Amino acid sequence: MRKIIVGIVLMLAVVLVILSFSELQSIADTLQHSNWGFLVAALLVEIIWMFNSATTFSVMFRVVGIKEKSSHLVLVAMAANFVNVIAPTAGIGGIAVFIDNAKRHGHSPGRMIVVGILYVLFGYLSFICVLTLGLIVLIRRNNINGGELTASAILLLIAAALAALLYLGYRSAEELGKALTWLARLVNRILRPFLRRDYLQVERANSFAHEVADGINVLRGKPKELLWPFLFSLNNFALLICVLAFCFLALGTPFSLGTLVGGFAIGYLFLIVSPTPSGLGVVEGVMTVVLSTLRVPLGAAALITLTYRAVTFWFPLAVGGVAFRILQQKPKEKAISGEVRDDQDQ
Repeated sequence: MRKIIVGIVLMLAVVLVILSFSELQSIADTLQHSNWGFLVAALLVEIIWMFNSATTFSVMFRVVGIKEKSSHLVLVAMAANFVNVIAPTAGIGGIAVFIDNAKRHGHSPGRMIVVGILYVLFGYLSFICVLTLGLIVLIRRNNINGGELTASAILLLIAAALAALLYLGYRSAEELGKALTWLARLVNRILRPFLRRDYLQVERANSFAHEVADGINVLRGKPKELLWPFLFSLNNFALLICVLAFCFLALGTPFSLGTLVGGFAIGYLFLIVSPTPSGLGVVEGVMTVVLSTLRVPLGAAALITLTYRAVTFWFPLAVGGVAFRILQQKPKEKAISGEVRDDQDQ
């Protein structure tokens, strides 16, 4: 079964590249006319972003009492990003990589699930801070519209739903189990006319809820320790904005801080809420339009967007595909010696 799942994932990645061939050609043409010094700087910042993401995981792992090698966490982070791209589920798909990692290394699945949920939730919360600044820029320049407000509302709903599930698990495994059972039945009801079968196993909801609740229990009494992963998550977005700045410089286009924040915030917003993989096709169009409304020439805005997506989408996708393959080929290992067990404190 594992080999079948890996095969399907890699096949989806190949299909994604084939369907995006025209965009890849446009990116190649754009890069030929760019300043390679600034492009290399953008790639270096993106690599720093990868290691910062792994550091975010490392901090959260320590909070829940799990020790992992930093080199391994870079692979897990990139593989999770890879799965999120080819199976867009608002950032949730990558949690499956954490669960698989837990099984292969003898860690508690419940704790690993909590780490995955916290990573997504902190990502949303820190991005909401950036998005607020971006919306302020658009409002001051009279460029705000209903599409951006609707997408922002969807993001808030997703973040609120994740926070609510964590809160339910914190209060009671039974309450979380009821909520997950209701959600599983709702998903099955929606998808049954298309699949002709149940998509989710409702009977697994309660056992899954107890696993998550056990992981959440480890967080009790550690509110201050959760501040660090939030700050690292904020740093992720600061690094991505720096990548966008280098893309402007690579194409010799002047910019202001407001243009950077506003263009990045709306582009990333539609990356999250878009039904296509990492907003493929949607982000390119939306970001180009937003940058042009922020007084960037339309032609330059299109080239900057393509360059930015080459660095922040296609480059991590290639690295993530390699990381995913490496993780699947690694043999199962026992939990690293020294893993903290908090059962006695629960």
